[in-house]
Amino acid sequence: MASEFPSASNRFRLGCDIGGTFTDFVLVDDQSGRFHVYKCLTTPADPSEAVETGVSRLLEQHPGFMEHLEEIIHGTTLVINAIIERKGAKTGLMTTEGFKDVLELGRELRYDAYDIFAEYPEPLIPRPFRKEIRERIAGDGRILKPLEDAQVKATLDALLGMGMTSLAVCLINSYENPAHEMRIKAIVEEKAPDLFLSTSFEVLPQIREYERTSTTVTNAYVKPITEKYLKKLTRRLQDMGFAGRLYIMLSSGGITSVETAQAFPVRIIESGPTAAVIASQHYGKMFKIEDMFCFDMGGTTAKSCLIQKGHAGLVSTFEVGRVQRFKKGSGLPIQVPVVDLMEIGAGGGSIARINRMGLLQVGPDSAGADPGPVSYEKGGTEPTVTDADLVLGYLDPDYFLGGTMPLNKRAAEGAIAEKVATPLGTGLVEAAFGIHDLINETMAAAAKTHIAEKGGNPQVVLILAFGGAGPVHAYGLAKKIGAPRILVPPLAGVGSALGFFTAPVAFDLSRSHREPMDTADFEEIEALFAALEQDGEKILKSSGKAAEILFTRVLSMRFVGQGAETDLPIDRKPFFEFSKEDIRRRFDDSYKKLYGRTYAETPVEFVTFKVRAQIPQRPFRIPKRTTEKRGLSECIKGTRNAFSVNRREFIPFTVYDRMRLFPGAAFRGPAVIEEKESTIIIGEDARAAVDDYGFVWIDLEKGNGGHHGDAI
Repeated sequence: MASEFPSASNRFRLGCDIGGTFTDFVLVDDQSGRFHVYKCLTTPADPSEAVETGVSRLLEQHPGFMEHLEEIIHGTTLVINAIIERKGAKTGLMTTEGFKDVLELGRELRYDAYDIFAEYPEPLIPRPFRKEIRERIAGDGRILKPLEDAQVKATLDALLGMGMTSLAVCLINSYENPAHEMRIKAIVEEKAPDLFLSTSFEVLPQIREYERTSTTVTNAYVKPITEKYLKKLTRRLQDMGFAGRLYIMLSSGGITSVETAQAFPVRIIESGPTAAVIASQHYGKMFKIEDMFCFDMGGTTAKSCLIQKGHAGLVSTFEVGRVQRFKKGSGLPIQVPVVDLMEIGAGGGSIARINRMGLLQVGPDSAGADPGPVSYEKGGTEPTVTDADLVLGYLDPDYFLGGTMPLNKRAAEGAIAEKVATPLGTGLVEAAFGIHDLINETMAAAAKTHIAEKGGNPQVVLILAFGGAGPVHAYGLAKKIGAPRILVPPLAGVGSALGFFTAPVAFDLSRSHREPMDTADFEEIEALFAALEQDGEKILKSSGKAAEILFTRVLSMRFVGQGAETDLPIDRKPFFEFSKEDIRRRFDDSYKKLYGRTYAETPVEFVTFKVRAQIPQRPFRIPKRTTEKRGLSECIKGTRNAFSVNRREFIPFTVYDRMRLFPGAAFRGPAVIEEKESTIIIGEDARAAVDDYGFVWIDLEKGNGGHHGDAI
């Protein structure tokens, strides 16, 4: 078939986000600014199959773009799923003598002091696969006990004989002196060159042996399956004619090369959800809004993030595979930079059931893509949030995914009646609304806590809604937390895939080196920063985009004897040009801002030095809508009875076609705005307006106006 784009050259980019339920695609034409979108069910057994399906469908709709496709940016749940489902490689650990049980000892803290039955996650490496090495390095880097090559070789042979395919090496204090880990690496490369290897001095050269060991082990555990998947994906894309570069989204909000992702898969655990936050930052700059609450609800989970002063926070530690989903300390700690996301056990596929107390419970487990909600008719038998939304009239069974995936409303009604309504002794509608309202309440409680912890006010925050289910539930969420305004961007249902285009090529590096500030050699610290920047430059050059590299520096400091550090961003100039008085003043100012006071008489120390290497962001814009202004009635598809959360009864909702809505269109609820990838619900106490770029701004009123889709 002839190409639609005969004269184009490197004009296209493709974003592909694999979620737990759906895989989303956004193809952007950099010359015209136009977007082309596709969405299909994820294929859990082989995620690359869904990628091939989506790209093939886009090629059918827009022949010839592949030869002009410059890059594909990809986000995946492969790594986190492998950890949660324990489907990683058979992994071994070499560690310092006396430390092989650190994965189970942890920090010897109980995440729930009053739960005598508290469970903890099983280590990724069973005890027989954890071997001790006779060696010891002091905290200042001195070698106290030399490494014995013969023992390393014998231990390696033993682990290989047990069927090990990936090895983690984490020796005590190797962040200060990696000599022994480097020697082990050389031995492994000589004796077992095909073995997957992760060393802590490369993965995480930072203090705290438990977090460092856990992170290195996690990297080793998922490294083989990540490399296998990315190679398979690359091969599939090349067979389809793709000759550009493939990039992977990092948990920290940057993108990186396939080679870097294969070496450090622990860095892409939260790759998908992060993109919606990065997109939110972009939209905040676009509209000069510094504070907003990003709310991304898909088919499996909902993630949220409070953006303040135009930026989402980065945290250095998070947990995966929690035994108790919302209890800190019940999961595996991962110490890599990650956008400060809050996970909520809520998605369109969240399962509703009656718990042991006889009460309604929704989530945290999900029907996912296989078997999916009952209404998908793919084998699901448990009612879900999507089924409830369908029964309540919020979704059109004949227009789900633009009509390409019809939903069975009768099946959804039967499942909710049998599994929820009958046990509770309520009617079908009450049960369906109970599911919808409970998931909103769960998300609202989590959102209020998250916003309060960050010093925000939910009653003035703007909610930015993403995901296939986000715009459906944003109105109910806003009412519960008291937020006055909702913003739904174009293509919200594929918001993460679109967000990839707003992310920079970047990588974060760090190195711990404890040093009291009063006796520190600032020239030595400058050499440390310079070495980190050189490593960052090498990584970015592997991405093929290293024409200009920007560096930012951060000091991680604390009072001597303190257990937690405070991050202090500093200017990028030779570190020896700073005075100790200047650094101390900056630290005290930052500490006082965070905690309300400081301790000027207490000495401070440097702990960790951090660098972000970044390539300047490529310009990205949402084009202005060219839709002709028409009568509002021409944008109406009809009316549909849907459940009013204010009146607690079904009332007529006016249904609008989002693609026909023109800049300046404005109307009052109750209304439904439909597009292929998502649906927006607007109650009767809210007004909606469309701007020049196609964003839908929804303002909630105090009290219920009771109007039925009247034009303003």
